[in-house]
Amino acid sequence: MPQRRGMFITFEGSDGSGKSTQASRLAAKLRDLGHEVVETREPGGSPRAEAIRALLLSGKAARYGAFAETMLFNAARADHLRSMIRPALARGAIVICDRFADSTRAYQGVLGKVSDELLEAAEEAVVADTVPDLTIILDLPAAETLERLGTRRVSGGTRDRFEEEALAHHAALRQAFLDIAARSRERCVVIDARRSIEEAAKRILNVVITRLGPDDPRAGEQREKKGDGRNQKRR
Repeated sequence: MPQRRGMFITFEGSDGSGKSTQASRLAAKLRDLGHEVVETREPGGSPRAEAIRALLLSGKAARYGAFAETMLFNAARADHLRSMIRPALARGAIVICDRFADSTRAYQGVLGKVSDELLEAAEEAVVADTVPDLTIILDLPAAETLERLGTRRVSGGTRDRFEEEALAHHAALRQAFLDIAARSRERCVVIDARRSIEEAAKRILNVVITRLGPDDPRAGEQREKKGDGRNQKRR
């Protein structure tokens, strides 16, 4: 009998939305159900990709602009897919990745103004058919993102110029992810990140259990009312 392909789940959202926490909680729960789960992240995830991550996070690549950063992200992604993600999926594991190609579209595309044509060409060449089966987008209003990141600067009840710029940045980023979700409704599920950690985790698990399907015996005991996970509000 041929090996069943695994499931590729990605988590997206702005910094401070809780995606890393939710990714870890989901991985732990799925392991409890008997699944092999591989947790990873981008940029990074493999030794070569982690080296590129260090370069990107150092800020040294930023001097060359968003186009160069896009190429570096895709170089890291190519190695990540080749050495970790695809082999894990081939043996039937569930891969949970903290950020993937949607983050490149949001950050380098919307914020960095890299063209859709270039992003699509790079994604087609690098990602090819290894498109996530499910993408969880943790949605958080820009003002709350600033609060969680501790970057609010309030003087006399009004925002100063720096906070206004930061607010606009996070609002644009949030809208970028919501636009991605609207274009890819079958793949993306938006979760309200203002909810408690426990409630958001339960909703995410319901979505994943539903997507695993009735032919997975390990999912049955966790399955709740039909459609509960599929009916999350998309914004």
